[in-house]
Amino acid sequence: MIVTFNEIKHNQTIRCYIDEADRSLKALGYTEHSYAHVTRAANTAEMILNTLGYSKREAELAKIAGYMHDIGNVVNRIDHAQSGAVLAFRLLDKLGMEPNEIALVISAIGNHDEGTASPVNPIAAALILADKTDVRRSRVRNQDLKTFDIHDRVNYAAEKSDIYFSEGNKAIILDLTIDTSICPVMDYFEIFLNRMLLSRKAAEYLGVNFELLINGQRLL
Repeated sequence: MIVTFNEIKHNQTIRCYIDEADRSLKALGYTEHSYAHVTRAANTAEMILNTLGYSKREAELAKIAGYMHDIGNVVNRIDHAQSGAVLAFRLLDKLGMEPNEIALVISAIGNHDEGTASPVNPIAAALILADKTDVRRSRVRNQDLKTFDIHDRVNYAAEKSDIYFSEGNKAIILDLTIDTSICPVMDYFEIFLNRMLLSRKAAEYLGVNFELLINGQRLL
C-alpha cells in the first residue's frame, strides 16, 4: 500500500506525537522542534533527492522521514532517534506501508542524531542534511537575550538561512547571515562543528560536496 506524505501530515496520532514531543523539549529548554522544524526538514529532504535525480517516491519517503524524525522526543531526548524509529515503525506498519519502505524511513529516523548518525541510505543522508541545516531565529523560544544560552545565541543570531545547490549540483550550500554582535562565528562552530561534519559526510554519500557560507565567507 502506498502511504502518502499527505496522509502522514494529516494523521492525528502522528500530530499528537509531534505536539507532545515539542512540549517535552520546551519544558527542557530546547529550541522549537514543532511543525515549523519538521515541515522545513521534510521539504528540504524532498528537495535534495528531487534535485539529485532520485525517484519521486524516494523523495516522498525522505519527506515522510523528515516530518516524523523527532517524534522520539516524546519518550526522552536521550536516544530520541532510536525511540523515534521504533514509534515510526509502529505507526507506518499500522497505516499499511510496505515493509521495504518502512525500513528506509526508520533507518533514516534512527540515523539522524549526530551522536549516532550515519548516512546509511539516500533518505538518511537527505534527512541529516535537512535537519542539521535548520538554523533560524524563529526557533528560539526564550525572548530574554540576557538569559540566552549558547544554543539560543547561535539560532537567534541567524538573520538569514538558506540551503541550496550550486550551479551544476556539484555542492549543497548552507548560506547563513549571522549578527556577530549576538553570536561570534566561533560560538557557531562550538555548537555546530559536529553537525557540519556530519552534513559533509551525508553530502559525500549523495555524491556532492557540502559547503558552509557565513556572512559571505566560505568556512567549510
